[in-house]
Amino acid sequence: MKFSICNEMFENWKIDDVFEFAAKLGYDAVEIAPFTLCNSVVDVSKGERDRIRRAAEKAKIAVAGLHWLLVSPKGLHLSHPDTEIRSKTRDYFLELIKFCRDVGGTIMVIGSPKERSVMAPLTYQQAWEYTKETFIECAQLAQEKDVILCMEPLYRESTGFINTPEEAVKMIQDVNSPNFKLILDVFSSASVGIDLPAAIREHREYLAHVHTNDDNQKWPGTGGVDYPPIIEALKEINYKGYLSTEVFIFEPDPETIARESIKYLKSLI
Repeated sequence: MKFSICNEMFENWKIDDVFEFAAKLGYDAVEIAPFTLCNSVVDVSKGERDRIRRAAEKAKIAVAGLHWLLVSPKGLHLSHPDTEIRSKTRDYFLELIKFCRDVGGTIMVIGSPKERSVMAPLTYQQAWEYTKETFIECAQLAQEKDVILCMEPLYRESTGFINTPEEAVKMIQDVNSPNFKLILDVFSSASVGIDLPAAIREHREYLAHVHTNDDNQKWPGTGGVDYPPIIEALKEINYKGYLSTEVFIFEPDPETIARESIKYLKSLI
């Protein structure tokens, strides 16, 4: 297992500085939220993409990939009733795949709860079909670029669309691509009452990424989640992907969060 940290908690830090700090703590990678770098990845030049990749290489750390994919630019939605908006979202998702590869990333986490929720007058099934169509096309490019798209089950308070590992796996099976996989998030799983060790074992063939946090939205080991059985399940399936810390409360500070998170996880592994 490898260790990664998500960059959005490093508010106002240059990405170069995040790379250097994370590397010093022993992280293997940094996971990037594109909105922290730009409004639209289309506006990021090839030169800047190359510079970001080289900055990671200089710090001797990898770019795990991207998450919070559709926060910006505004107005994107995977299953919007308006065909034009769906097409715009698909086109931007394709650009994100190119950007991910250009900066050296291999994983893209499909979270973005608001941008995937079912919108009236659509039924859940109609939203499902629209979303599936988009992912089928995007998965083709992801395969060409050697990028893994990861469907993330999210807690119900954030979205009503794909809340359980079983729903995520159903979408993965419908898309039917070797580059369309599963991510499990500890906080979201706890919020929905998922038996995470059991889910890890049951869906081992699809699992490609894990977000570590706790049921209090802070870093792992600070809440009520029983972590040892989760780690044991990951060991049992011979998981070799990232444990990528993503917190939603940025207190007391990013340095403490990053330091204590990897310290706790390493103590279990």
